[in-house]
Amino acid sequence: MKNSNTKNETEVMEREPVIFNVGECVVYPAHGVGKLLAIEKHEIAGQKVQLLVISFERDRMTLRLPIDKASKAGLRPLSSKDEIVSVVETLKVKTKPRRIMWSRRAQEYENKINSGNPVHIAEVVRDLFRSQTDANQSYSERQIYQAAMDRLAREYAAIERIDENEAIVQMEEIMAAA
Repeated sequence: MKNSNTKNETEVMEREPVIFNVGECVVYPAHGVGKLLAIEKHEIAGQKVQLLVISFERDRMTLRLPIDKASKAGLRPLSSKDEIVSVVETLKVKTKPRRIMWSRRAQEYENKINSGNPVHIAEVVRDLFRSQTDANQSYSERQIYQAAMDRLAREYAAIERIDENEAIVQMEEIMAAA
């Protein structure tokens, strides 16, 4: 009998466990880039558990995530330089506005942001980018754009070893030139 796993379940099962090192930056889909501060051992409900301690300094938050749940939660290392090239290429593509209700598009955009996938986040940034002269953007569009840009800029800045504001400027220049 054929296995009825969906593609996502198969991908999760086949994903190799990633080894994280204390001191390096990691990406947690729901919060973006954080720094792995420590790996702690705790006893929780009679079980010994190893926890990754991740600091999200900008949000003033510390996350403790069981190591065995890290992969399922989507915790990953920073993107590679090749992946950032894909992000930049995504930002360069001109798109036509979609004729779908804003509430549905907004939900799609939120899902893309929370996926943690930098190319999907770049798609949101690109789709909602407006030049400084265009004031036809609603409050909710600006909010989603800002959330996506902040998430993408943090990772881009960490990879390129630049300031987050400089990352935003570089990405907006790429989109304005497209």
